[in-house]
Amino acid sequence: QVQLVESGGGLVQAGGSLKLSCAASGGTFRSYVMGWFRQAPGKERDFVAAISWSDGNTDYADSVKGRFTISRDGVKNTVYLQMNSLKPEDTAVYYCAASFRLGQHQNEYAYWGQGTQVTVSS
Repeated sequence: QVQLVESGGGLVQAGGSLKLSCAASGGTFRSYVMGWFRQAPGKERDFVAAISWSDGNTDYADSVKGRFTISRDGVKNTVYLQMNSLKPEDTAVYYCAASFRLGQHQNEYAYWGQGTQVTVSS
């Protein structure tokens, strides 16, 4: 059983930056792909970014390419999402998740964190 705990959310002005963290434990999480999703009020949960623990391959949603960067730290067992040039439309609850393969569909992800709120003011 993989456990995921997000942190780092908060309130930031448009154009600012935030760095989210996802601490992983339990199971063989290093054989997984780690992803970030987000869900705004009244909207579906959308893919943001993903990274493979084993080879570092990454994938991004078009809406965040060039602004967000996903990375991993094998010593700290933590995945990060560096978010720059934030926009009000980035406001959402951000979730960390684990999957067996690199993908953008939430149904492919078996384990989820509790989420962390990101609010971007205009």
